[in-house]
Amino acid sequence: MGTLIAWLTGSRFALAVGKWVAITLATSLFLMSLRRSGERAGRQAQRLENTEKANEIQRRMLEAAARRPRTRDELVDRLRDGEF
Repeated sequence: MGTLIAWLTGSRFALAVGKWVAITLATSLFLMSLRRSGERAGRQAQRLENTEKANEIQRRMLEAAARRPRTRDELVDRLRDGEF
């Protein structure tokens, strides 16, 4: 039995199979790594898009607050002019 294992591990066929297994394993690990990095990039892009939307909404709110009437008199004037 021991000689059979020694013969298989030392034969050219076993070395060729071992090389192909190593190449296949390395390729599959590389592809899985690419998939993970793609998913990570997708999540980051989505997070950036959500942040940009939130910033745009906040900017609009600040602009609206800057245009608001400061006093009751300004509010009354706007209501009479129909601007509000």
